[in-house]
Amino acid sequence: MVRISATKCFLLCITMSLCIYFIFRCDPNPQNAARSENVENNLNPKFQPVQNMDEEREVKHTINDISDWHPHTLAVIVPFRDRFEELMEFAPWIHTFLNNQKIPHKIVVVNQIDSHRFNRASLINIGFLKTRDECDYLVMHDVDLLPNNAELLYHFPEKGPYHLASPEYHPMYHYKTYIGGVLMMTIKHFQMCRGLSNTFWGWGREDDELYLRFRENSLTLYRPTGLRTGYETFKHIHDKERRPRDYKRYGEQKKTQFQRDKTTGYDTLRYTLESERVLTIDEAPVHVYNVELFCDKTKTPWCDHSR
Repeated sequence: MVRISATKCFLLCITMSLCIYFIFRCDPNPQNAARSENVENNLNPKFQPVQNMDEEREVKHTINDISDWHPHTLAVIVPFRDRFEELMEFAPWIHTFLNNQKIPHKIVVVNQIDSHRFNRASLINIGFLKTRDECDYLVMHDVDLLPNNAELLYHFPEKGPYHLASPEYHPMYHYKTYIGGVLMMTIKHFQMCRGLSNTFWGWGREDDELYLRFRENSLTLYRPTGLRTGYETFKHIHDKERRPRDYKRYGEQKKTQFQRDKTTGYDTLRYTLESERVLTIDEAPVHVYNVELFCDKTKTPWCDHSR
């Protein structure tokens, strides 16, 4: 019989106890160990685990690799007045839509705050003046039209003006020469046309006059084709009961609305910039220019409603 002293017996018991402890303490499944660490971290909100190097390199690569983003920057110019609810929906929608297409962009809202009738064309001209040095193309975008088809591409229109809200896809206007709603142009082509006419007060017809400028400058108009969404290509969020359009025509306005304006453009525009703000709407940065337009009543007395 082997005799073991009391001291050796005690040391043997200690050794066996330690072995048993480490066997059960070390979980063979590393996921369980990670799960335990996450639980501990969640219990202590001040503790922020450091990313491992592989994860950090992956994040930096994703942020810095913009080679698949388009090389051109788009100015989204929104002529605006009293449409706050629509803007709240439009800004995050268009911001997400353009990010999905990886198009660098700047959303610019030109807000008419004077008491004259709405002048969409002049507001677009102001948007051009404010963005021409940092963007190389623009889209004139009504705030109540939300692109609703991922195949509707807001790419750089190098060949000529590109009418996204074409008669084939606009929910309301379907005549052949219609170019309103959502229209893209390069800065170069916009300058060739001198922008839009400043004589159109009230709703409509300024885009028809712009079409005449295209023809005069031999610009070919392009439109998307082959989309299967038809009149649902854009989501139309305008409430015509709450915000009726101003279609009234006064005096000579009825005749001049169908004529080519050879006099005015972005280079003849007169306005006052009252203030400038940068808003963030659901992570979408929005640059707002609050402006007052000047009206020469000797030339366009219809800038105000007749009394």
